[in-house]
Amino acid sequence: QVQLVESGGGLVQAGGSLRLSCAASGRTFSNYAMGWLRQAPGKEREVVAAISRNHGRTYYADSAKGRFTISRDNAKNMVYLQMSSLKPEDTAVYSCAADHLASSWTASENLEEYDYWGQGTQVTVSS
Repeated sequence: QVQLVESGGGLVQAGGSLRLSCAASGRTFSNYAMGWLRQAPGKEREVVAAISRNHGRTYYADSAKGRFTISRDNAKNMVYLQMSSLKPEDTAVYSCAADHLASSWTASENLEEYDYWGQGTQVTVSS
């Protein structure tokens, strides 16, 4: 099992940037494909970005392409989400998540692929 703790959320004006961080502990971090999920009020949770175990492949939801960048540091057991050009519709609780069944080259695009996720961090974008 892996434990995940997010940080870096907050209130930002539209057009601004935030960097979310996720610290993992427990099992070997490099064995997990990682992703960032978000859930806005009244909406279903969605996968925003994902990265494979070996950094070699990434996935972005259409809403995130060109604005968000996911990265990981396996030596530090960390995964990051750099968000720029933020919009009010990006307002949500953002959680990092881990998929323990992914192959080395899989960036897990589907919500049901994730086995573990953290409590989340609130991101609020004002207009």
